[in-house]
Amino acid sequence: MVEAVQGAGVVVTGAGGGIGAALARRFAAEGARVVVNDLDADKARSVAEEIGAVALPGDASSIVAEARDALGGTIDVYCANAGVGTGGSEAAGEEAWARAWDVNVMAHVRAAEALVPAWLERGSGRFVATVSAAGLLTMVGAAPYSVTKHGAYAFAEWLSLTYRHRGIKVHAICPQGVRTDMLDATGSVGDLVLRPTAIEPEDVADALFKGIEEDRFLILPHPEVAGFYQARAADPDRWLVHMNRIQQKWEENR
Repeated sequence: MVEAVQGAGVVVTGAGGGIGAALARRFAAEGARVVVNDLDADKARSVAEEIGAVALPGDASSIVAEARDALGGTIDVYCANAGVGTGGSEAAGEEAWARAWDVNVMAHVRAAEALVPAWLERGSGRFVATVSAAGLLTMVGAAPYSVTKHGAYAFAEWLSLTYRHRGIKVHAICPQGVRTDMLDATGSVGDLVLRPTAIEPEDVADALFKGIEEDRFLILPHPEVAGFYQARAADPDRWLVHMNRIQQKWEENR
């Protein structure tokens, strides 16, 4: 059991399935009191009933006050997990870009705005952002997703550097492929880039809890991403040539 989460009040957004459901199950198994949020009310209630949690369906951007009440007045851990895997190019359309920005970035910002004052007052709090390796690297065929996941990572990084000396802990989870409905929705590009090394949602939860125990900001369920990130920083042009080859391979086979 991880002492830091025993008895904690935890909110997990996008927890009706996939990574969110795995996180909710793991927090409950570790003795936390959990609020399960999802836009799909039936899925939220199903997971909550399974683990003895509270279901709170609705938009992840606006649930903090209600979740705090459901947990008896205090949120100790907030998992900003809800996200959209918007594909497409620069021509994806204003609506697609706006939705990706709103869900993948601004929902995190709004949650932090509602959470941070109370956390600063008491000197503790934990913000967990499910980002993606795309936030450190990029994703072929998915400009809105890649750009907004970079934003989600940057915001988590900013939160950590700004408030860590005041008791707020931040974790950014950056997996590659995970066997979820979102992976299935990526189609041929996901089959090429992500599926060969895809892991289970429970593996992501394991990586997060190991990171909590070790007090680490960056959580890499695929450890090899660290090497890719270093290569990108060390020689951006070489890395872009490599990624462009993947782009060309995808174009040839889709």
